[in-house]
Amino acid sequence: MKRYSEVVLNGHPDKFCDLISDRFIRELYKSDKEGYAQIEVSVWSDQIFLTGGIATRHKLPFSSSEIIVSVGEEIGYSAENHIDVRKYKIHDHICCINEDPRKWTNFVNDQSIVIGYAGYDAKTKFLPPEHFLCWYFREHLIHAIENGILKKQGPDGKILVVMNEDNSGWQVNTILITMQQTEKKSFIDFTDEVHLVIQKAYLTLQNIDQRWVTEWKDIKVLINPNGPLLNGGSDGDNGQTGRKLAMDYYGPRIPIGGGAMYGKDLSHIDRIGAINTRNFALEMVMNGAKESMVKVCYAPGINEPLSIDIMSDKRPSLNAEEFFNFTGMKRRLDIEYLNYKLDNIAGFYNINTIIL
Repeated sequence: MKRYSEVVLNGHPDKFCDLISDRFIRELYKSDKEGYAQIEVSVWSDQIFLTGGIATRHKLPFSSSEIIVSVGEEIGYSAENHIDVRKYKIHDHICCINEDPRKWTNFVNDQSIVIGYAGYDAKTKFLPPEHFLCWYFREHLIHAIENGILKKQGPDGKILVVMNEDNSGWQVNTILITMQQTEKKSFIDFTDEVHLVIQKAYLTLQNIDQRWVTEWKDIKVLINPNGPLLNGGSDGDNGQTGRKLAMDYYGPRIPIGGGAMYGKDLSHIDRIGAINTRNFALEMVMNGAKESMVKVCYAPGINEPLSIDIMSDKRPSLNAEEFFNFTGMKRRLDIEYLNYKLDNIAGFYNINTIIL
């Protein structure tokens, strides 16, 4: 069976916008653990646009420019890069309200379809192997950009994997990487170093999990086949919060719900529902199910789901009606989830230890 998936690096303009919008949520929770927010970010060239709203009982301890500069410098948008985060012109249209946020956060405040998935085993972080492999390569590239042989390169980039899955194992056919580099770096040296990072990561993975059966020499590896990518980030493409949903969930093989997560407080039904459907599916697989997909529908102002659909080869041990009522999910909410590292943005589905 043919499988394929794709992810982007943190310097991709869409993911940069995700990181900024979620940093607002994380900083908001430091002063008000019940704060409400919906933040959208868009970027093009040297312009950043912020829209949405924040409700909190306390004075915000941060400015928009502080958040943007902090995120940009962490991912590598420095003066040495083609994109210098300090040169952005910021258009801040976020509406900040100083009042009790619980009028928006203590009930289902939107309609939503949420889908959670788990399958395979802990070696793929219970993700489809093609999606796991993309994330695995992503983490190794980011590590090399931050502290390894690719230091100061990137941070914009994409990873695409094409593979086959059958009873004999997982055969990787093609790895495609498009990644930003500095002008000072030789293109040949750059592609050689990217190749080395990916090769070492794959060989390490093979030693841990023998289901990756393809020999490295038999994999087609494409690195910047269009030539050097110099003007990456928002000079090469526009960006917006919530446009990488297939990456943020489970890859193109698994259907996704209707809502993005980034920039929304954790009580928003799209987000709290995504976390809980994933956890429910994980619980089933960790207790013997081969695979589990959970689909839940919500209506505004109604505590109980309109519909719960569980597809698995095992019966759940948890009571789904109790598990998915909003009051129960809100009680279990843990805002410490937002303390992910920047290179583990999709930590809600438990891949925050993906580097092996």
